[in-house]
Amino acid sequence: MTGRAVVIGDALIDELRDTGGVREFVGGAALNVAVGLSRLGVPATLIAMVGDDEAGSRIRSYLDDFGVELIATVGPHGSSRAVSTRGASGEPTYEFNEAAWNRAVDFGEAERAAMADAAIVVVSCFPFDDQAQTAALADAAGGSRLAIDPNPRTGMLHDRERFVSGFESVVPGAALVKVGEDDAALLYGEPLDALRATLIDLGARAVLATYGANGAAIEAGSDVVTAPISDLPGRIVDTMGGGDAAFAATIAALLETTPTSREGWSAVLGTAMDAAAATCRFEGALLRLPSALEGLDVDAIGT
Repeated sequence: MTGRAVVIGDALIDELRDTGGVREFVGGAALNVAVGLSRLGVPATLIAMVGDDEAGSRIRSYLDDFGVELIATVGPHGSSRAVSTRGASGEPTYEFNEAAWNRAVDFGEAERAAMADAAIVVVSCFPFDDQAQTAALADAAGGSRLAIDPNPRTGMLHDRERFVSGFESVVPGAALVKVGEDDAALLYGEPLDALRATLIDLGARAVLATYGANGAAIEAGSDVVTAPISDLPGRIVDTMGGGDAAFAATIAALLETTPTSREGWSAVLGTAMDAAAATCRFEGALLRLPSALEGLDVDAIGT
């Protein structure tokens, strides 16, 4: 594996509440992707807002544990926190604190130098409805190879139309754009298939579209491949990190080589779906591979 990935976006504390009680995990979509890439052998740097507080110390320690470099903007409101309440299906609903609502990152010399040297710049859960932030991102990214997951959250969305405009401004030429059914509904009010076509028309070179229980698809030029949810042992415990795992696995594959055939894209998607399925069999959003299920009592996972 050659080259470093720079991931830009959110880092936070996930407070999970369900019938089993209250637990806390270090998380955030961008952080999950950065850690996932590191676990897949890709050197990773995370650019994110992290508070100078106890939660921030936990985030920094967690990233150190997984070998992810952090270039932090110190959050004026402390570290971000998401309170997620889980239903029986495992799908979360979120509430965010003031820090998350007002998240922003600096694009200073250190950030720009890291981006300039990166093999790929990954953007996930970025405040695209902040026009100044989006302009700063576009300027700092320059001619970088981009992978983008808009990952909008209703609890952090200030203006839907501005978010769509900002997101679409960075799509042309992007190596990969990931979107899900929730993104299509929240941002566009249309089916995911239609959004896939829109993003290709805007100039995305490849689109990873996730359809929840109905699997996923990759569209790249004239190549379109689909895959169902991977059939792995054990039950689905937590869907929180599935999409981030699929995104990270796809990025890692693209850093090895960009497929030039339908068969190549199908192999990439299969690997991504395996990572998503394994991740969903553990609580929390840490990327797992099917090998993590070997030799385990799968009935006990998540208990």
